[in-house]
Amino acid sequence: MDMTPSRRLLAIADDLSGAAEVAAALHSRTTRSRVLLFGGPGTTGGMASALRPRHVGEATVLDLDSRYRPEAEAAEAVREALRMSSPDGGVRGALGTPDALDTRGAPGGPGAPDAADTFVLKKIDSLLRGNVAAEIAALAEGGAGVVLAPALPIAGRVVRSGVVHIDGVPLHEGDAWRAEAVPPPTSVAQALGGLPTALIPLTTVRASRPALLTALRAAAAAGRVAVCDAETDADLDAIVGASLADGPRTRLVGSGGLALAVGRHLATAFPVAGAPIAPAPAAREATDPAPKDATGPAATDLAATTTTGPATAAKGPVVPGAAAVTPSASAAPTADAAASTALTRAAPAPAAGGPSAPAGRPVLVVVGTAEPGAVEQVRRLVADGAGHHRLPLAELLADGPPVRLPALGAAVTVVSLGASTKSPGPAPAYEAAAPLPSPRPAPQAVASASAPPSAGAAGPVSGRRLVLGLARAVGEAVAAHRGAVDLVLTGGETARRVLDALAVTELDPVGQVHHGAVHLRTPDGRSVVTRPGSFGDPDSLRHIVRALRRHPTERKVTS
Repeated sequence: MDMTPSRRLLAIADDLSGAAEVAAALHSRTTRSRVLLFGGPGTTGGMASALRPRHVGEATVLDLDSRYRPEAEAAEAVREALRMSSPDGGVRGALGTPDALDTRGAPGGPGAPDAADTFVLKKIDSLLRGNVAAEIAALAEGGAGVVLAPALPIAGRVVRSGVVHIDGVPLHEGDAWRAEAVPPPTSVAQALGGLPTALIPLTTVRASRPALLTALRAAAAAGRVAVCDAETDADLDAIVGASLADGPRTRLVGSGGLALAVGRHLATAFPVAGAPIAPAPAAREATDPAPKDATGPAATDLAATTTTGPATAAKGPVVPGAAAVTPSASAAPTADAAASTALTRAAPAPAAGGPSAPAGRPVLVVVGTAEPGAVEQVRRLVADGAGHHRLPLAELLADGPPVRLPALGAAVTVVSLGASTKSPGPAPAYEAAAPLPSPRPAPQAVASASAPPSAGAAGPVSGRRLVLGLARAVGEAVAAHRGAVDLVLTGGETARRVLDALAVTELDPVGQVHHGAVHLRTPDGRSVVTRPGSFGDPDSLRHIVRALRRHPTERKVTS
């Protein structure tokens, strides 16, 4: 399938860090993308208008915020997203009256995309967490073919014989699901519940394209989800190429690895960047001087900073001030290949007595992940001079006003969760963070995602209530600060709740610090870096902060 100006790409993610990953994967020198927060504050009734592309060929990435919602709600969110991409762009029910997705205005008018010309990419967790079965079932309604490839080679996550492996260990034999309330699935097919599946083994994936295409068509004709083995980026490239041969009727489902493969496909199939339909905030910010009260890192070309290499890149961040050389789709690396080459150029040292680099905006790092590696990441950031405040769990869960954070006076402040009942304050760098339970609500008492935390609820500590309390505290601190604050948000649930608290509903990708750590820009010019909780080596937060507060002798390579 060729991406022509009459065709649109709608990507759907179940959490914000995943949506950011997809936007970064699809954004290049030849394609554009943006992230919209589905169901965020103030979006009711206007999401279809927001979906109207600003550039020909622009990819829209929707964060459905559905990973920890009840299955029925998650499936309905997918259906609603698909309805918004219908020919008339109609949005009814919870989202209000019909609206247009036409790039030129009137529904059905010249330039209006047909539903058959909307290519759908569904981002899921590479560890198969979330409502995978319910959301794929909604995608398959109406007889659409579904091709599922959850491998993420860059992070050592591959699919062999229909089983997800992490660094060679089957998912169900490791501890990747330690924060979840249920055991991990023993196979991709089991994660899909009762949905009929057809395994596409690695031998077929690596066969000729006609052979792979025949297998995918047979699965679709039988009403089965094609579950594809994949171990390398080249495998994912083959799956994308064959899947798109029949046009947008086939819907692709996978991790950020599959999104990267789609991005490589678009970069070759859609060689000319689309002309802007309307001025985009990101484009203006990249060329206009920053307002006096909104100083911060200049926008950088995402194509020069995004990596698409294999597993080693996940553990070795792109050095701030370096650009990653992205391999072409025709030379996709194998799982054992070296990471994408990083090219660093140092700018000449400033002349003696010359002006020093601006200090920039304060950076607030919010660590809401349960991953053990986050403790060491925070320790190293604090060793660099960051302030660290641990918020007491009991106060985050309590009714009443949000927990009050100290004023954001430091250049870098880290906020994490703690078990102490004392008021927030400086914490020892070595003190372990409190484990964060899964945000998935208990079946007996499903709480609304926007409801404030309640201390009176019985039962075990709710991860979602903790994250809501954390987001309220961060929102109050940012609102109380005079001037803009840049944010680093770890964990998709944490990122979404914080941005909801700040009423942010749209983000433009700027670049990647390392795989999964995506630098985005809000419409008012603030920087936001999102990163999945399980991603990043011990220096991940260090690299992210340094990228936002760049040393005066470093600069990005953009050509």
